[in-house]
Amino acid sequence: MTGKAILATAVAIPAMLAAGAAAAQDVTIGVSIPAATHGWTGGVNYHANQAAEALEAKYDGLEIVLVTAGSASEQANSLEDLLIVHEIDALVVLPFESDPLTDPVRQVADQGVFVTVVDRGLAEDGIEDIYVAGNNPEMGRISAEYMIDALDGSGEIVVLRGIPTVIDDQRVEAFMGEIEDTDIEVLGMEYANWNRDDGFEVMQDFLSRFDNIDAVWAQDDDIAIGVIEAVRQAEREDEMFIVGGAGMKEIIQRVMEGDDLTPVNVLYPPAMIATAMEVTALHFYTNAPVLGEYILGSPLITQENAEQYYFPDSPF
Repeated sequence: MTGKAILATAVAIPAMLAAGAAAAQDVTIGVSIPAATHGWTGGVNYHANQAAEALEAKYDGLEIVLVTAGSASEQANSLEDLLIVHEIDALVVLPFESDPLTDPVRQVADQGVFVTVVDRGLAEDGIEDIYVAGNNPEMGRISAEYMIDALDGSGEIVVLRGIPTVIDDQRVEAFMGEIEDTDIEVLGMEYANWNRDDGFEVMQDFLSRFDNIDAVWAQDDDIAIGVIEAVRQAEREDEMFIVGGAGMKEIIQRVMEGDDLTPVNVLYPPAMIATAMEVTALHFYTNAPVLGEYILGSPLITQENAEQYYFPDSPF
C-alpha cells in the first residue's frame, strides 16, 4: 500500500463511520501535543490545527482546545488545565515523553475523560481508550532489512536513537533483533532526541571515534539532516549511506533524485494526529465502535516509489 493510500485509508475509515452520525451535542476535546521542536512535530502541529478547524465545522457542538508544550512537565501541567478549566470530555495526547506523562494521563482518565494516545505510548498499558500510531516495530525491521541487503550482511554501522520513549525502544529492539544473526557490528549507539542539532553533534563524535563507518541508522529525518551535515563537513560522503525515517520532503526529494548518501527512507506520517482526533470525535457523534488500536504502516521508500510520498506543499 502506498503512503498516499495509507493516509487515505486512515481518513476513509472515519469518513465511512460518520455516515451514521448521531444528533448534535456539546463536546469538548482537549488536544495536547509537543511544540514544534523539530520537523516531525512541526508537521503534527500543522495537521492538528487543520483537523481542529475541519472537525469543528463538521460536528455541531464540538469544541477543540489545542495546546502545545515544550517539555514533559509543561505538558503535564497543561493536562490539569484542560481538565479543570476547560472541563474536557475527551483528551487526545501525544506524550512528550512516556514515563513522565503516564501518571498525569491516568489522572485525567480516572475522572471519566475519554483518552486517545498518539504515537509515543504510555509506560503502562490499559489507560487509553484508543491508541493511534505508526508501526514502530515495522519501522525498525524494514530499516534493518534494507541495511542487511545493502551491506550483504556484513559491515560496521552506528545508530542514533530518538527520545527515551516506548516507541524508540520498539524501533531499536526490532532493528537489533533483525541484525542479530548477521555480521553487522554496531560500533556506537547514542540518543539524538529526534533533533538535527543533536544528530549533528552525535555524528561528529562517531566520525571522530571510528575510522570506518559503512552505514548510519538515523531512524528519524531530523536526525538524518544533522548526520548529513556532519558527514559532509568531514568529507566522508563516499564512505557510507544513511537511513532516516518519517518521510520529510527534503529527504524524499533526495531519494527521488537517486542520492547515494540517502538511498531510501521509511514512512512515519505526522498526519496520524488528524486520524486520532477524528476517531475520537466519532466516539461522541456516532454509534460506531471505535475503541482499540489504529496502526499505520511503515513501507520502504525507494527511488522507484518516492514520488508517491513527496508532498512539496507540506511543512514537513
